[in-house]
Amino acid sequence: MRLRISTVLAALVLACGGCLRGDGRADAELPGYRQQVAQWRAQRLEELRASDGWLSYTGSGRLKPGRYRVGSAPDNEVRLPGGPARLGILTLDGHERAHIEVAAGSDAMLDGQPLQAAELVPEQAADERPGSHIRLGTADFYLVRTGAVWGWRYRDPDAASRRDFKGVEHFPVAPEWRVVAQWYPFPKPKEVVLLTSIGTPLPAEEPGEARFEIDGRRYSLRPVLQMQESEDRHLFFLFTDRTSGRETYGGARYLFASAPRDGTVVLDFNRAQNPPCALTPHVVCPVAPPGNRLDLRVNAGEKVFVSAY
Repeated sequence: MRLRISTVLAALVLACGGCLRGDGRADAELPGYRQQVAQWRAQRLEELRASDGWLSYTGSGRLKPGRYRVGSAPDNEVRLPGGPARLGILTLDGHERAHIEVAAGSDAMLDGQPLQAAELVPEQAADERPGSHIRLGTADFYLVRTGAVWGWRYRDPDAASRRDFKGVEHFPVAPEWRVVAQWYPFPKPKEVVLLTSIGTPLPAEEPGEARFEIDGRRYSLRPVLQMQESEDRHLFFLFTDRTSGRETYGGARYLFASAPRDGTVVLDFNRAQNPPCALTPHVVCPVAPPGNRLDLRVNAGEKVFVSAY
């Protein structure tokens, strides 16, 4: 998986404004709010069902320095869930370089050209360069790197997990979970290290803290920055709550918010979503930091995803 925070998931532009109660929740339902959430859910499902969405991942594994036979035949060290029986020989040396020699008749393509041999660039966090994707018909095989850990991924748009996807269950839309929080920026973004779902470190920056009240109790969440192609900065919140590990995914739910405005930031928990690693076992994603574990039930947003794997 691409672990760049800028491309983990598409950012959501959330509406600002509305009347406030003392606890920071919207005092009255915004005009058309439920329809807006319904439209967001429909768009979210469309993205999940896309041919290059998270549900198209069907194979993965870790790699150490060494020489690997790659292909779909059972005797390969890297056994792919599809594609040619013998793709070729992959070599990962001790100098953090990867090279592949492709077997004749594999019909593998790289950058639109038939592939015979090449050095492979892995997908990795905080690197805007695309990795080397080997095209096998409509499927892709490529390498990933998370910190010092190497791995491989296989993505197939014809995957059963994508074809049989029925959707994600949600809590009922509740306008009171559209929370307007007070925003407290840090003089300088704080460098932090997030952990991923496989325990590897992922550097990030926290620009400030969102503080809000629910039923008279105070809470806070710290986001990390998300840079979009337009260079607009959005906030990316990773959080858990009392539903986590039961009704919702245990590692985190993700919530995206527009940049703070007039000292406030809108936290629309009705749009809280599962991370990619809740949807497929073949990707890696950051989990919630200790400071973002809310001691309350957030009965809003996506529930835990139940699949066939």
